[in-house]
Formats: sequence, C-alpha cells, structure tokens
Amino acid sequence: MQVKLIGAAALITFASAAHAQSSVTLYGILDSGFLYQSSSAASFNPKAPNTGKVYRLKDGGIYSSLWGMKGSEDIGGGYHVNFKLQGSFDSSTGKSGLSDTPGAAAQFNQFATIGVSGPFGTFNAGRQIVPMIYAMAETDVRSSQYFGSILTAWLGMNQAAGWPGTSTNAAIGALYDSNALVYQSPSFGGASIGLEYAPGGVAGQFQGGTRESAVLKYSNYGLSLSAVYYNGHDTNPAPGAPLTGLDNNRFVYLGALYTLHGFSVSASYSNGKNPAHANQVNIDLYSAGLGYRFSPALQVTSGLYYLKDKNNSANRSTEIALGAEYKLSVRTMVYAQVGHVNNKGTMNQTIVYGQPVAPGVTTTAAMIGLRHSF
Repeated sequence: MQVKLIGAAALITFASAAHAQSSVTLYGILDSGFLYQSSSAASFNPKAPNTGKVYRLKDGGIYSSLWGMKGSEDIGGGYHVNFKLQGSFDSSTGKSGLSDTPGAAAQFNQFATIGVSGPFGTFNAGRQIVPMIYAMAETDVRSSQYFGSILTAWLGMNQAAGWPGTSTNAAIGALYDSNALVYQSPSFGGASIGLEYAPGGVAGQFQGGTRESAVLKYSNYGLSLSAVYYNGHDTNPAPGAPLTGLDNNRFVYLGALYTLHGFSVSASYSNGKNPAHANQVNIDLYSAGLGYRFSPALQVTSGLYYLKDKNNSANRSTEIALGAEYKLSVRTMVYAQVGHVNNKGTMNQTIVYGQPVAPGVTTTAAMIGLRHSF
C-alpha cells in the first residue's frame, strides 16, 4: 500500500510539473475617444466629395481595441511551442475588424498563428502582422499609432494607389498577411533579421497571391535602424478577379530613431510602387519626428509626413501631428492628439486610421481618449 501511495504521489507531482510548463493567457485592450474632423468623405475614393465636419466616438486613438489569447508550452532544451489568436474590434459598435475579403469581418483578423521559438529565434505560421510594420513603428517617434503617424501616412500611400479600405489586402506593403511563414532571428550585437514568405495556394499559379519580405534591424546605444523590402503578387485585386501572379506591390523603407535623455528624433524614406505598372503607382514618403518623455508617465510626440506622387507632381500631401499621453496606472492611459493635413490634387492622406478625409482638401482633426488594457 505504501508503495502504491508513493507512486501515486510521484505521478501527481510529475503531472503538476508538466502542467506548470504550459500557459494560456486571455488579454485585451479597449481604446476609445471623441474625434472632431473638419472634413470627411464617405469612402477613400480620390474623387469622393467633401461631406463636411464630423464629430464622433472613434475607436483606436493610439491602436485598435482588441482581444485575444496566447499560449506557450515548454518542450525542453530552451524550445517552446506557441500559439496566438487575436482580433481587433470597434469599441463603439462591437463589430469585428476587416479580413482580406472586401467587406467581410474576421474574429481573429490580426493573429491566428502557431509556431516554435528557441535559441534559433522564432518561427510562426498563419495570419499575422508582418515584420515591416514593427520595423516602421520602431523608427517613428509616433510609433505607428492610429492617429497621425508613419502608419497613417503609409495608408495614405495605399489610398493614392487605389486601395478602397474595404479589406486588409493593401495595394502597397501590408499590415497583415494571411498564410504567412515568418522567421525572426535572435539579436546579434543589436542586429536582427526578419523573413516572410506567404504562399498563395492558387492552383496552376505558383506565384499567384504570394508575398515575400525581408527586414533588417539594428538597435543599440539609443539608436534604432530599419531597412524593409516587401514584394507582393496579385494584391488588392478586383472582386472575383483571377490571381495570375502579377508582381504589382513593392515597398521599400529606410528609417532611423535616436533617443537620448528623454528626447527622441526620427526620420525615414520609403517608396511604394506597382512594378508591373510603375507609370500608374510610384509614390515617395518622407517622415520626421520629435518627442520628449517628461516622466515615466508623461510623453509628448510629434511627426511630419510628406507624400509625393512621382507620376503626377500635382498630387502631394503634408501632414503634421502632435500628441500627449499620460499613464494613470500600469493599465490605463489618457491621451490628447491634434493633426493637420494639406492634401493637394487627388491625395487623401488620412489623419486617423479608418476615418476618410475629403481629397485635395486641407483638414484638421483632434481627439481625446482613454486606453485600458486587461
């Protein structure tokens, strides 16, 4: 009997230890604020008319509201098997975020990945935020926020390229890619590399719908540098159009950010084009940023973002943004932001993610909001 009891205790102890090596976390963020904008439009169409001023409750003054779950299992030797499911939603309506299909929402539209991490780095497979977005955020004082940042300027580039905003399948670069295989290396002396390949799965077309990208980053001594190359085939096609493997999406980016004694300064250059029809889409983007952290709780950031259509000099856009963030606690932040964009020609660079402005019209926006994580 004593031997049986000892054996049972050993099994219970072993099971508890094995269970302790796995973890699952449920998490989320709510970000909502009041937005005023001096012009608006019903769509991102470069010919959409000005529908006038708008005042509304708007999700995502810093980043989108989201919820998700993630887990990790220690399989020994420094290796882990990981999964992540994450989706954005509009906190003012409760609607899920967009997918790659025009007009369709998806529960886990940001992450649906499984992968392995270890001494070699990290490998994830599935839908995910692509490496280029992290590289851009890390070299922008405004950190690719949803209000007046390198992210909204890049989206302005996509709108100028004909992206209607009804899906996440962008014309230039990508925020999310489905079917993506992404490898992120460890850091060696501050340098690291990220590689992505997304097979399209189109019968008879090896390159149909494929994506590939490479990101080189360096971070040390207060300096962050990023270089991005992204190439896509059959991006942003017309609904129902066949995927032929057309190379129509190329984005390159060079950025730098330097931080010293609370001050941060950033600058970048990027270009987006349609390699198959460069005479139709060839757009430059320049950015500069300046920020200061007054305390661990308070920081102020600013950015300047300039878009130029290399095929039509009449199409250009200059945006400036200023924001202040104050942490009430570890999980709760309040923020206030103001932005101004001067769009010329058919340009319609937005100030706020998901809120169209009138093309070719000078527009001002202001937003105050609250962000809470759980």
